[in-house]
Amino acid sequence: MLSPILKARLSSPLKVGNFEVNSRVLQSPLSGVTDLVFRRLVRRYAPDSMMYTEMVSATELHHVKKLPKIMEVDANERPISIQLFDCRPDFLAEAAQKAVAEGADTIDINMGCPVNKITKKGGGSSLLRQPQVAEAIVREVVNAVDVPVTVKTRIGWNDEEITILDFAKRMQDAGAQMITVHARTRTQGYNGNARWEWIGRVKEVLSIPVIANGDIFSVESAVQCLEKTGADGVMCSRGTLGYPFLVGEIDYFLKTGEKLPPPTPIQRLECAKEHLQALWEYKGDRGILQARKHMTWYAKGFVGAAELRAELSLIETVHQGVDLIDRTIEQLN
Repeated sequence: MLSPILKARLSSPLKVGNFEVNSRVLQSPLSGVTDLVFRRLVRRYAPDSMMYTEMVSATELHHVKKLPKIMEVDANERPISIQLFDCRPDFLAEAAQKAVAEGADTIDINMGCPVNKITKKGGGSSLLRQPQVAEAIVREVVNAVDVPVTVKTRIGWNDEEITILDFAKRMQDAGAQMITVHARTRTQGYNGNARWEWIGRVKEVLSIPVIANGDIFSVESAVQCLEKTGADGVMCSRGTLGYPFLVGEIDYFLKTGEKLPPPTPIQRLECAKEHLQALWEYKGDRGILQARKHMTWYAKGFVGAAELRAELSLIETVHQGVDLIDRTIEQLN
């Protein structure tokens, strides 16, 4: 159950600068996952929620004539944010202008990615150790575009460097209109528990919206997180892998106080099949290779799931995948 205080607080739209979102539940940007195909599936169940593209390299954008496919957004898929990463304020400002021209309602700057190939080049969570560079980035991007600029980050580099309170304040002062905090350090990666108490502390020192991220795997965990942190919303990440229903389930509960019945294994497999076919249509053979991981995420929680996972991880054609899924659906019927 939602407490009356929380219900009242979450009943109004989420205001990100001059932009309003009629949902307090957001779909996280996920590299190799949140492409146009995946976002459409999430959007079906969460029509009001903010979606994010996969993160886009500002350096690569600077050097290419044709915009990469990961930046492609559908004119009908608003609200949509394009997430950028880099460590050069001028490149990010230029990239942000291209993103707005593509249809971005907000620009999100990644200051939380823990992956070595990103941090070694000064992007992602390495910006936690370079707060002045991070400030300069936000200022320059804010000056370059007329849509709200937001930041996604972590609580710190490691347990000895939990710097989020000062860092978040700096981002707000530089002009960021919302901050999403993944409640883990860079060193933690995705291990251990998210430390939601830090999100609550960030909320106490900022006046802009604070979105909670980390360990949001169910309606119950979302409500627990919102109650504990006082955050203005939640962002779903790994909980949506093979389960594009999650954002919509949480959104529905926050708006109505009622839980939707979870999809059956057959409904999840039908969704997997649609996902596979759409990736094939959108990306061809590369889409099939990308679909393998998605298919294994869907194949959980029913008799024969382990065998199906093993087979789906090796598919080379869309027909192979569809046949495997259809055969399993028949067995489950």
